[in-house]
Amino acid sequence: MSNKIILSCAVTGGHPNVHSHPDYPITPEQIANDCIEAAKAGAAIAHIHVRDTQTGLRSGDAALFKEVVERVRDSDTDVLINLTTSEGARFTPGLDDPRIGGPGTTLVQPLERLKHIEELKPDICTLDVGTFNFGEVIFVNTPEHLRIMAGRIQELGVKAEIEVFEPGHIMFAHKLIKEGLIDGPPMFQLCLGVPHASPATPEILNVMKNLLPENARWSAFGISRWEFDIVAQAACQGGNCRVGLEDNLYIRKGEFASNRQLVERAARIIHEVGRELATPMEAAEILGISH
Repeated sequence: MSNKIILSCAVTGGHPNVHSHPDYPITPEQIANDCIEAAKAGAAIAHIHVRDTQTGLRSGDAALFKEVVERVRDSDTDVLINLTTSEGARFTPGLDDPRIGGPGTTLVQPLERLKHIEELKPDICTLDVGTFNFGEVIFVNTPEHLRIMAGRIQELGVKAEIEVFEPGHIMFAHKLIKEGLIDGPPMFQLCLGVPHASPATPEILNVMKNLLPENARWSAFGISRWEFDIVAQAACQGGNCRVGLEDNLYIRKGEFASNRQLVERAARIIHEVGRELATPMEAAEILGISH
């Protein structure tokens, strides 16, 4: 087990409770600044979503991604950039005809979800490898679409972060790896505590970790009150860690957090269990990324 832990910061996410926090990063400038502050606090990876600057709600606008990435890169901040590809995957059956998408449906063709990846060539981008009930909508990632996305991500030379929300997602990821669509070493993110998916418990973390390929590089996060529990458990079991306002709004009960504060607290936990934070360069080497 390497003594180095790769700490990621998911700075904004796409959840709808953005207005529940008094200082939530919404604009490209705010999101980029939080990426930079998280890196200064010890995060080796900045995981990035973008938001509509007027409503604060999630967006897939490639121009917004471009502005965030350019601001981070122009700052000369040494952090690995990880862009989401989750926009365009939500489906809600229509009330009159369930075959037609109702309110909340965002489905697009798989390559449409990669337009910003094509343009910006980040170090990493996500690949959510399964369909499940994501809160009150269906998060749709079919085998055919995933093969198309994985193949194009591979052609672009971008590292796929395989996001798994249930054990079955890992089993399909094995198939993508066997088919040669994921370059080694595979990078997994165990997503725990999301409503209607795997709970954030030590037992589930163990089950999912033990299903991973032997050469996998893996990280885990727990949402909300489980965030720091999962940091400690992953750090003690040889995994990497993720924190950030995408996953949790509070530094402690009743006290809103900043991304920097969440990274600083995770760093303290990691050091307390006897491990060290990886630099972005070290993280790139561990993950097999040219940086």
